[in-house]
Amino acid sequence: MHRVPLHTGACRAYHGHRYVAEITCKGSVKEDGMIIDFGIIKSLLGDWIDNNWDHTAILQRSDSDPAIRYIQESNEKYGKPVYFMDLAPTSENIAIELFTVASRLFKDEPIEVSRIDIHETPNCYASFQPGQPAS
Repeated sequence: MHRVPLHTGACRAYHGHRYVAEITCKGSVKEDGMIIDFGIIKSLLGDWIDNNWDHTAILQRSDSDPAIRYIQESNEKYGKPVYFMDLAPTSENIAIELFTVASRLFKDEPIEVSRIDIHETPNCYASFQPGQPAS
């Protein structure tokens, strides 16, 4: 669940999506024919997503909506704290956030994160690649 506080339409209200994240990595192909085993990506990044974003709310830290306090208290009762971002939780900003997190998680792995795509729906998504504006 998220909301976009400065949105002028329906997205200003709390709502959810069936997000899908795609990560693109680059590196050298090793003797085993892989850059990295997908299981390592799933373990590191998938676990992070499950622990921080799955079945919770992604909200902007400076959002002053009074419901946030109640959402936060309710989620904490069920062991799912709200994830707060410095920027509005748009798909573009979520892609940037996940790029930052993934880059940190894979710092000791033989790969470099090169792109993140965040799909809100099957036909609406945002991409982030360093050195290029989010799209």
